[in-house]
Amino acid sequence: MRLSRYFLPVLKENPSEAQIVSHRLMLRAGMIKQSAAGIYSWLPLGFKVLKKIESIVHDEQIRAGHIPMQMPTMQSADLWRESGRYEAYGQEMLRVKDRHDRDMLFTPTAEELITDIFRAHVSSYKDLPLTMYQIQWKFRDEIRPRFGVMRGREFYMKDGYNFDLTKEDALHAYNRHLVSYLRTYERMGLQAIPMRADSGPIGGDDTHEFLVLADTGESEVFYDSAVTDLTFGDREIDYDSVEQCQNVLEEFTSKYARTDETHDEALFNQIPEERRRVARGIEVGQIFYFGTKYSDAMGATVQGPDGKNVPVHMGSHGIGVSRLLGAIIEASHDDKGIIWPEGVTPFHCGIVNLKQGDDEADAACNQLYAALTAAGLDPLYDDRNERAGGKFATMDLIGLPWRITVGPRGLKNGVVELTSRRTGESEELSPEEAVKKVAAVYANHPTGRGF
Repeated sequence: MRLSRYFLPVLKENPSEAQIVSHRLMLRAGMIKQSAAGIYSWLPLGFKVLKKIESIVHDEQIRAGHIPMQMPTMQSADLWRESGRYEAYGQEMLRVKDRHDRDMLFTPTAEELITDIFRAHVSSYKDLPLTMYQIQWKFRDEIRPRFGVMRGREFYMKDGYNFDLTKEDALHAYNRHLVSYLRTYERMGLQAIPMRADSGPIGGDDTHEFLVLADTGESEVFYDSAVTDLTFGDREIDYDSVEQCQNVLEEFTSKYARTDETHDEALFNQIPEERRRVARGIEVGQIFYFGTKYSDAMGATVQGPDGKNVPVHMGSHGIGVSRLLGAIIEASHDDKGIIWPEGVTPFHCGIVNLKQGDDEADAACNQLYAALTAAGLDPLYDDRNERAGGKFATMDLIGLPWRITVGPRGLKNGVVELTSRRTGESEELSPEEAVKKVAAVYANHPTGRGF
């Protein structure tokens, strides 16, 4: 992509309405534009990152054996009356009537709808276990939407639902989701800590939230600092192995880590004092096991091995796809702008032409662009007739991990400058060596497919 042909409405000044870093930088970098309170249009740069994140989520869900599908954004209120949640959910639910005066709602979550699908088509234990998921827009009418995409009313979310014959099987599904979530977040360059949490309106006793530590987090969290030393890495897990998934759960949840809703001061005080931490966290996902809450209420049963009908055990599992953009920026930025981790960057590398219109510089940039593209990378070429300082400021603001700077002086010596956005370190390399180095980086950091 050439920047002269791209839609990137960057802002030079900080927007007055933006209270936190991620909201400010997303507006300044031309990623989003507010349409109404808590509702945003996703402009090309923001949409590109959103799709990178979505792609990683799909990759890891499918790796874990979960089946993608798509449900509607509008649901009938009758299903929610059947489960008993229609009135109980509260004012966050957007309730509407269609032209026939039927009660409808804009989906805040889909336990009822997926349970209705399941009971219509599955009747035998032989069809279990089953986990289906979607990535879909949701709406919750927050009383005070704020912080941009971090607490909006409309949001993009992965929600998955498991159906199992027994509690033991359903808890394995719970553990399987925990493993897949750890992989997902690490691919995005995040450390998301699973913390014992409150189930809220979803229900159930077993639930963990995944939180990214950040000063602007909405939740107060209490944890043993030893949990921040844990990484999943590139280990291979057999998702069908109960033992392997259980071992990962125990490894990542045995040390104290809780949100303020489930905090236990007595347990916290048993941690050595030098390892006790109190901080803020951003929730980026949550997993639930809630047993037969919905299957009992809605008659979702299967015939067991003994021929008797039994209600299935269920759980639901969410990842805030749009919220993750804000969380990543909160965790990875400096005073110049965003610093995208390689796994989710909108473009793999920026090319800055210091002397647009110079035949040699133009030709070198075009050759770099072609070579990066041939290597399977997606570069952004700043070919505008702008001053060098303005081009550098734009690249720093939008946060591409790598920048190749091309100028007549360097080309006389056969070199370009390769700069790391995260460290600020630069080195002079031949154009061929610069392309090889950037390609090698991304060989070790597989990205989402995006657009």
